[in-house]
Amino acid sequence: SIPSLLGSPPWMPEVSPALMLTLGSEKDESSRWKIFFFFAPWKHVVMWELIDEVEVEMPTSLGCPPPCAPLFLMLMTFLLQVKHATNQIVMNCADIDIITASYAPEGDEEVHATGFNYQNEDEKVTLSFPSTLQKGTGTLKIDFVGELNDKMKGFYRSKYTTPTGDTRYAAVTQFEATDARRAFPCWDEPAIKATFDISLVVPKDRVALSNMNVIDRKPYPDDENLVEVKFARTPIMSTYLVAFVVGEYDFVETRSLDGVLVRVYTPVGKAEQGKFALEVAAKTLPFYKDYFNVPYPLPKIDLIAIADFAAGAMENWGLVTYRETALLIDPKNSCSSSRQWVALVVGHELAHQWFGNLVTMEWWTHLWLNEGFASWIEYLCVDHCFPEYDIWTQFVSADYTRAQELDALDNSHPIEVSVGHPSEVDEIFDAISYSKGASVIRMLHDYIGDEDFRKGMNLYLTKFLQKNAATEDLWESLEKASGKPIAAVMNTWTKQMGFPLIYVEAEQVKDDKVLKLVQKKFCASGPYAGEDFPMWMVPISICTSDDPTSAKMQVLMDKPELTLVLKDVKPDQWVKLNLGTVGFYRTQYSPDMLESLIPAIKDLSLPPVDRLGLQNDLFSLARAGIISTVEVLKVMEAFVNEPNYTVWSDLSCNLEILSTLLSHTDFYEEIQVFVKDVFSPIGERLGWDPKPGEGHLDALLRGLVLGKLGKAGHKATLEEARRRFKDHVEGKNILSADLRSPVYVTILKHGDSTTLDTMLKLHKQADMQEEKNRIERVLGAISQPELIQKVLTFALSEEVRPQDTVSVIGGVAGGSKQGRKAAWKFVRDNWEELYNRYQGGFLISRLIKVCVALRMALVLCVQAFFESHPAPSAERTVQQCCENILLNAAWLKRDSEDIHQFFLQRKGPPPATA
Repeated sequence: SIPSLLGSPPWMPEVSPALMLTLGSEKDESSRWKIFFFFAPWKHVVMWELIDEVEVEMPTSLGCPPPCAPLFLMLMTFLLQVKHATNQIVMNCADIDIITASYAPEGDEEVHATGFNYQNEDEKVTLSFPSTLQKGTGTLKIDFVGELNDKMKGFYRSKYTTPTGDTRYAAVTQFEATDARRAFPCWDEPAIKATFDISLVVPKDRVALSNMNVIDRKPYPDDENLVEVKFARTPIMSTYLVAFVVGEYDFVETRSLDGVLVRVYTPVGKAEQGKFALEVAAKTLPFYKDYFNVPYPLPKIDLIAIADFAAGAMENWGLVTYRETALLIDPKNSCSSSRQWVALVVGHELAHQWFGNLVTMEWWTHLWLNEGFASWIEYLCVDHCFPEYDIWTQFVSADYTRAQELDALDNSHPIEVSVGHPSEVDEIFDAISYSKGASVIRMLHDYIGDEDFRKGMNLYLTKFLQKNAATEDLWESLEKASGKPIAAVMNTWTKQMGFPLIYVEAEQVKDDKVLKLVQKKFCASGPYAGEDFPMWMVPISICTSDDPTSAKMQVLMDKPELTLVLKDVKPDQWVKLNLGTVGFYRTQYSPDMLESLIPAIKDLSLPPVDRLGLQNDLFSLARAGIISTVEVLKVMEAFVNEPNYTVWSDLSCNLEILSTLLSHTDFYEEIQVFVKDVFSPIGERLGWDPKPGEGHLDALLRGLVLGKLGKAGHKATLEEARRRFKDHVEGKNILSADLRSPVYVTILKHGDSTTLDTMLKLHKQADMQEEKNRIERVLGAISQPELIQKVLTFALSEEVRPQDTVSVIGGVAGGSKQGRKAAWKFVRDNWEELYNRYQGGFLISRLIKVCVALRMALVLCVQAFFESHPAPSAERTVQQCCENILLNAAWLKRDSEDIHQFFLQRKGPPPATA
């Protein structure tokens, strides 16, 4: 525990306050909170323990070497209303040591708290008073000490390097989901809102930012090296959206068409790298204003790149924080995929300024309302700003199929999931809340139609402006706007986990096709055999070869079986369900219906998103044992003429899954031959260098294909990669950003210790975090055991930012069979350090997933480890990983011999012997 600092008043004049916040409701002046932060600019602080008194030297900056943790002091004043007489006040509180607390009823004497009872497991503190606090308004004052931690949550320090090479620290915040309580005792729940008046007292050479615009900046009277920066009052909002940053930054700025001041803050000397995000943000704010018909309510929006940051970004109202790689774009050294990623993340976080900040979920059970909606509308926004990205096809591969993969497990969870303890909140920041949430919103938007959907969104936002809402409130608004049974339909998607498999067969009756549809729950383990019969209300759309881009029929399937008649569909015309792959279900066609669709893949008459959906459905059916994997491999061969990047990307992912599975057999090399056969034609068509008229998607496709061929050992690709890498290292011909990942992974996969050393040198020399991350993600491709260990050791070194360690370990686990074993052992051996670094956040779940899910080890070993090393916030992830291990083992046992025979038959008969 942190010993109490010698209490006020003697030390008060000696300490410079660094931050003051006032929290309250515009409607109720009695519920305003005042909070004073004290950073630690003092030289000496006297601490006491029970037995003796000690004097310690404290740092004069925000950072100090371990093991000394920088502390912050705070004095808080809450103006409250006591609604029921009590002698206790219960608040959220974590990693904080309260010094004194008092309550003064309005017009009466101050009463000092006589006890602080910490309930550490529940992250609460109870303040006990010697007399009853009567109903009415009053002032609560608390002073305490906290830690400016290194855990990337709460109030923490972020290490950065200046252009001159000095190591310094910024002080930053990350409060979602439940970490405002690490910065100050508070009522840390989304439904308990307040306004915030914030003042920062900071060194005069530092940038100070918070949610609102600066309204005053003046010298601090007690120290000529400090300034006091005062910010305007915030709108009423939740504690998890409060933010403040103190550090060294440059910025670029513009104004949106609506007059909102938009700034992007970058590391010093890198303002140029903020221009792309600035352009996206300036386009995005007016787009959302028009779409919702609700103006952005603040006078400014700041987007800032934080060096050490666990998430991708955080939507703090008016001050959005990002990883550097999610915000910064170097015109010369950033690849196309990075530009796209920045556009999506900016679109996502700015959507939250309305959907989440202006109207906030009532409780974390409705987290998906925030994240699912933002994950859907970010694509709508990027499609508006960059139509050349074909972003909706990419949505299917990036979000829709990812969500279905997780939701097919027995250890999935409903979109709406009850949340109790804070550790449970972090666990639901997953593909169900984000990607399934986005997918069912996309399906709902298609079912309602854009015009009525926008009307419903406006009704919802204006009704609950600056308030809290639940899922049912959104359904009510959309139902009112559309006249459709939204709640009845959507409850089947959000309140029960899983999704349906629609089996369809067709019968030709004269000039019509009669379709019979049957829905059953889709399970990753095979045909559903449960005793209950879950059912979904499924919006079904059907197209035919007569017009593959428009629906011939749309119907709501609200029962287990359905018979439909498609008029005027000839025997030679194919029929496809789920036009645009919008409905959140998988489709299994009868053999003859599937056979009729194969030519539409080859001649490209089936649209790209439907070609992708068809292939992905088949692959998932094979994984589940419903059809043979060989059937899917035969269909994959039909993609020989495929030109679309996203279709190839999804195909590539599925072949990677199959390659990983077959790495446990003695015919692993056979699937590498298959990969080379499938990807060689498109690789030859694309070549290595861009051609006139090519665009964004061509660049993405070239990188994907060359990387796939290089890893598989395609001779010509490997030779050219080595030649270009040599020229790059020697400075003769620098690789374009889009070619670096495929070249790096190729030369590492087939490299030695010299190759690895060269890559580590490039990493050290890289000035841009994007390039460092690009290298970190592929280091695990190296294959020699001793070099794998070197990469794993590097993952925990000072050379790798804390949030990026997981990517390095994941790269090793995904790089080879030897890498998977080594990564799992490394995580076990270093569990204490890794857990202390990531506990309570989603990075611990990601770490477990990347090093365990690909293993074919005994499930009992994994379960035994986590029984003795519990990770409460990742409990469901562990269960999902164990389930996947068993599923993969069953898949390999079931299909490996047939797959082997298929590869042998592709080779043709062996040559005759004399």
